[in-house]
Amino acid sequence: MKHTTIIDIAKILKISASTVSRALSDHPDIKEETKIQVRKLAKKLDYSPNPIARSLKNNRTTAIGVIVPEIEHDFFASAINGIEEVAYHAGYTIIVCQSNESFEREIINTNALIQQRVAGIIASISQSTTSGEHFKNVINRGIPLVFFDRACEDITASKVVIDDVQSSFNAVNYLIGKGYKKIAHFAGPRSLEICKRRLNGYTDALKKSGITVNKEFVRYGGLHEIDGYNSMDYLLKNNMMPDAVFAVNDPVAIGAFQRIKEAGLKIPGDIGIVGFSNNKITNLIDPKLTTVDQPSFEMGKRATEILIDTIENSAKKIKPQTVILEAKLIIREST
Repeated sequence: MKHTTIIDIAKILKISASTVSRALSDHPDIKEETKIQVRKLAKKLDYSPNPIARSLKNNRTTAIGVIVPEIEHDFFASAINGIEEVAYHAGYTIIVCQSNESFEREIINTNALIQQRVAGIIASISQSTTSGEHFKNVINRGIPLVFFDRACEDITASKVVIDDVQSSFNAVNYLIGKGYKKIAHFAGPRSLEICKRRLNGYTDALKKSGITVNKEFVRYGGLHEIDGYNSMDYLLKNNMMPDAVFAVNDPVAIGAFQRIKEAGLKIPGDIGIVGFSNNKITNLIDPKLTTVDQPSFEMGKRATEILIDTIENSAKKIKPQTVILEAKLIIREST
């Protein structure tokens, strides 16, 4: 007896396989009427995800490769959950690789996934990635590729992102509105595009308010707690006291938070602080951290929907698309 697939359901209902997948995963963009029709037919046809059947297509497995900088990072862990949620309902499994913020390991991971003959790859590049040649190899082999959050700018592929410039502008503009004028920015690596954009949002907000950008207040580093700690330590030791800090991400903000506390300074009385991503810890520390909420779970889901749609409609040669999701400022006690 032939195993029912989402393609079978799609053909009967005259909708796309991607729509069927999203309906089965209860995606908010799908009309309730469509969800009911899909579920009813899926039940009638005794549908269940079948990785083995799908693996025969194009002589590839039903596995989706996922490359992230860090699995332990709340943002990426949440995104992976979103990826797995959609993949499961569409009959795919995922293989997760961690680059550990290493360009070399990212290349190794990419090549390993190619050798595994994955159906497609979802990736967020490392902070040290300087070239997209390894991803060009993916595309040249006909393997669908989708980036999320961090994308290679020299690669033409679909991506799911937020507006980093506007989100950062909003955060810094909020600080200015609260009366902060001497705002430092603890930036990430100079070469990473999302860090450049968040820096641009910071400088745009200052300039719009007529505040001169103090280059000494912009401290470049990595994306971990130690980087925020060291940046704050540098300013304190050189008697360059900001009244607020906008950090490139939450781990950097937490590092700065720790150094501020060690110095006996009060948050937000002496220094206000804003992070980026809305990691779980931001709501657990005292005072709770104001941060930009990136919809990480939704990013993972949307990236997977695009990838699966591309995989299952390979004959149509779907054009790469850029999806920009909304990121909101979560105001808490640190400001």
